[in-house]
Formats: sequence, structure tokens, C-alpha cells
Amino acid sequence: MKLAVLSPVAWRTPPRHYGPWEQMASNLTEGLVAAGLDVTLFATGDSITSATLKSVVEIGYEDQRGQDAKVLECLHISNLMEQADEFDLIHNHFDFLPLTYSGLIKTPLITTIHGFSSERIIPVYQKYNHRGHYVSISDANRHPDLDYLATVYNGLDTSNFSVNPEAGDYLLFFGRIHPDKGTSEAIQIALKSKRKLIIAGIIQDENYFNEKVKPFLSEDIEFIGSAGPEKRNELLRGAYALLHPINFDEPFGLSVAEAMLCGTPVIAFNRGSMPELIKHEETGFLVSNVEDAVNAVANTHSINRAYCAEWATQQFSKEKMVEDYLALYHQIL
Repeated sequence: MKLAVLSPVAWRTPPRHYGPWEQMASNLTEGLVAAGLDVTLFATGDSITSATLKSVVEIGYEDQRGQDAKVLECLHISNLMEQADEFDLIHNHFDFLPLTYSGLIKTPLITTIHGFSSERIIPVYQKYNHRGHYVSISDANRHPDLDYLATVYNGLDTSNFSVNPEAGDYLLFFGRIHPDKGTSEAIQIALKSKRKLIIAGIIQDENYFNEKVKPFLSEDIEFIGSAGPEKRNELLRGAYALLHPINFDEPFGLSVAEAMLCGTPVIAFNRGSMPELIKHEETGFLVSNVEDAVNAVANTHSINRAYCAEWATQQFSKEKMVEDYLALYHQIL
């Protein structure tokens, strides 16, 4: 089987810091190569992979600002589609735009839908509903107007995470600094719990950071910016708990799975995919508001960190994701 994996070109594959879609395209590609498949990765030219790399975009438009995102995306996607007949299957991790080529090629296209930026993009998915093969990353993220082949949870390289059997003393917020992610709520939870909070992530909303985060920064509320892979493992495994007080229906939440792989429990607002990712009172707590989260912090000592890591490994490993996708590839072909 000759397989093409189409990654976005916002960031490098895998990303240096942020870039969840690129990270999943990388994890899947490396897992498929390890499983013995002939894989070509279409990504930025500075990407790192054991597969064959093809690129017409040297550096991602988020890694090097000033480039025209739409131009790079069109060049990138067309580069693959003009070579489509060289592959038995194309796995699209690049949202809806590649679907518009699917009626012009013979090669089957499977699309992992990582999320919906808005309802306005649904008509494109609907148009190719019966031609393409859609995979959701959680049952919660399925759109009622679309047909799905399966749900496959995001899979992580478990070797990048080490389990810490002992709970640390600080709370951790790990994610974009944006109202959706609930950075402000995490600060309130930490203050009410009288625990130190470390905030790690890229600032995606400057006004929100300046108004809701910056005024609270102190010795006990520390902002450290974005954290790369090595720092991520250190932060996650050293935390007492990860705070994930989201204000939107999140499709997945990589940091949630990553924390649990380190044995660190997660306290999350019960929205979106959270009930699929967290076993309530066994790997963390599903709560409704800040006060409930404060109570959960007080009870986090009851979580068995070894079990937390074991369960997360069974659910969210790269190997399981590859196995699930291979089954779908054979089903399609």
C-alpha cells in the first residue's frame, strides 16, 4: 500500500511548540512507517520524518510570518493532488480544502476532521459526504449533517512522557492563552485553592492576556510562555493536577491525554470531548464551574497516578491510533 499523508503548512511537522494537527499527522506518519508502510508525507520542507518528504513550501506561514497563507496552502495541496495517481490512498489532515479536488482524482481520500472553525465550512463537507471518508477525533465532535466512517482518538508517542508516581505541589495550565481555553478560570481556581499555578502556552489573544492574565501574575501565578516537548514532559509530570477549564466544546484536548500519560490527573469543565478523555474520579474530575474545580483540587490526592497513566496509554497511544487507521484503510480499499 502506497499512502500519502497531507499535513497542514501553518507549522512544521512535527511542530516545534504549538500545532496539534501537524503533531497528529506526524505521529500517524511515523507510526505507519514503523508498521512497514510506504508513506509519503506532504508537509513543509523543514519537517522531520522517516517517511518520504515532499514539499513546495519551505517554512510554515506561522513559523515565518509575512507569507500568504492561502497561496502556500493552494501550492501545497495541488502539489499532492497532481501526483494523486501514484498513491493507493490519501489521508487528509488539512481540513476541507483538499476535498474540493476529490472529484477530480481516482485515489480514495480519507479525512480526519480535527475540528470545525465555524458552521460556514459545513457545506463543503456536505458536498463530498458520500464521496469521501470522514473520521472524527471524538464522538462529541461529530456534526449531525455528516456521515462518519469511525471515531479514532488522537494517538501520542508514549515514549515522550514519563510517569511520576508522586504528585507535585503546583497546578498547571497548558494551552493557548485564549478565552476558549479558560486561562482566567484556571487562575481563579488556583487562587481559591491557595496553590501555585504555572501557565504555559502561546498567547493567541493579546487583549485577553493583558486584561485577564497579566494583572494576576506573581510568584504564585507564573507565566512561562510556550513549552517545547522536553519542557512539556517536565511540567506535566511535575504537576499536582492539570487545570482544563474550557469554555467551548473542545474536539479533543491533547494536553489532557498528555497529562494523564504522565500520571497527572486532569480537572476539566465537562464540555465537548472531556467525558471521553477523562474517567471521572479515576483519572481526573469533570466539573461544571470554578467552585466545583476547587473542590476537585482538594480531592485530587485520591487519584491513583499509576492507573491514570496506564489507562491513558491504552486509550491514546500512537500504536492504537495506527492500528485503528490501518483497519479503516483496508476497509476503504
